Amino acid sequence: MKHLILILTILGLIACSGDTTKADIALASMQCGMCENTIEEGIKGLDGIVVFDVDTDKKVGHVQYKASVIDLSVIEKAIAALGYDANNTKAEAAAYEALMGCCQIGGH
Repeated sequence: MKHLILILTILGLIACSGDTTKADIALASMQCGMCENTIEEGIKGLDGIVVFDVDTDKKVGHVQYKASVIDLSVIEKAIAALGYDANNTKAEAAAYEALMGCCQIGGH
């Protein structure tokens, strides 16, 4: 019985960790801490996101996600829908225009 539990535990750990992928996302149009909060809150709620953290100084998002649930292009499009450039995916114009002035390029 102990061997069965051990085997099932090992298989469970392998299955859970096998599809987690890490990536960095360039957030060139991000301007301030409000941008950081908007992006983090918008992305953390997506299915498949394990960890999402923004480095404001470097203008980069660090993401860990379950590749079987979501892919990088969907994450980039979600950031663009919030009004920010994400890697080579440009911000949606209407979302960008709706951002607070401090979150728009040159807004400080």
